[in-house]
Amino acid sequence: MSTTTDHARPGLWRRHRTALVIAAAALAAVVVVLLVGDRPATSTPLDPDNPGGQGARAVARVLDDQGVDVRVVRGADALDDVDLDSSTTVVVTSTYLLGRSTTQRLLDGLAGADLVVAEPEPGVLEALGLDTQSWTVTPGDDRPARCSDPLLTGLEVRVDVGTEYGTAAGCFTGDHGHLVAHARDGVTLLGAAELLTNDQVLRADNAAVALRLLGQHEQLVWYVPEVADLVGDDGVSLRTLVPEWIFPGLWVAGATVVALLLWRVRRLGPLVTEPLPVTVKAIETAHSRGRLYRKAGDRAHAARALRRATRSSLAARLHLPAAASADETTLVRDVARHVGRPVGEVHALLSDQALPPATDDDLITLANDLAALDREVLR
Repeated sequence: MSTTTDHARPGLWRRHRTALVIAAAALAAVVVVLLVGDRPATSTPLDPDNPGGQGARAVARVLDDQGVDVRVVRGADALDDVDLDSSTTVVVTSTYLLGRSTTQRLLDGLAGADLVVAEPEPGVLEALGLDTQSWTVTPGDDRPARCSDPLLTGLEVRVDVGTEYGTAAGCFTGDHGHLVAHARDGVTLLGAAELLTNDQVLRADNAAVALRLLGQHEQLVWYVPEVADLVGDDGVSLRTLVPEWIFPGLWVAGATVVALLLWRVRRLGPLVTEPLPVTVKAIETAHSRGRLYRKAGDRAHAARALRRATRSSLAARLHLPAAASADETTLVRDVARHVGRPVGEVHALLSDQALPPATDDDLITLANDLAALDREVLR
């Protein structure tokens, strides 16, 4: 019996192997879904669908639980389809994706709705028509409201990094401006945007500030701009991220550098000759040139130099004009007549047209013959 049972078990595995593999695959798929299902739908900071530390899903969920109609709108076209009125608050995050055209579309479609902009850059402030400067700060400790706004009075915020805006009115005031600035009627600049994040919403009174700012009306439109809405080179660029005064400052700095260069640069004038600080003996120069010729193996060049020097010396000894050394025919004829040698023999010694020496020994022989001819003319 045991032998029969032992043979039956492998048969069962072979018969049900396919079903077991399918069941294992299904189980693995369920595990993957459970693990991946809790991952954030997006990782964009301050996004209401991002449950991560930098997301703002907690604030959006609490507002929705408190009866506020929270509508997440992505892109300018989707925002145009929403009916806005005085009973609506529009909060804008990812403001770095706002351009001039999309900002103007936002302002044109407000229709009396209150606008809250999360940490707009200088270029966005300009597009909003706000002449406001901004400073990045690290508040560190809890900062009280220190303002008369009944919406925020008595509250404190605490964020790691924020932006202060130099407006006339605002709350949570620091050295440069306000973390919550009222730029104009119906427009609020939220410089402490980190209070919306899931990581920091429970610090100090951050949650209360977020709920009061965004839950003032029955409807909250959470507008997330998209880069696809930008037109041409509109919007995101280096120019939009820096204040306007930086460019005149660069012009002034450039003009200052040019003026400094004109003042301190060395003036250029005509070339002048100056005596060398060291006198080099002729014999040293001759030896140096000889070593160069020998190293290069250029015997033809050395032969031409020897013949040229000999022609100049012979012309001087025979009291011929300086130009005679360049006229080989006349010089060869005068030298041959003076020493009584055949013209062809003298020509072979003095003319550059003669064959160059083939070896170093031939070059030495040529030098000795030229020296002998010079001594013979001297005698």
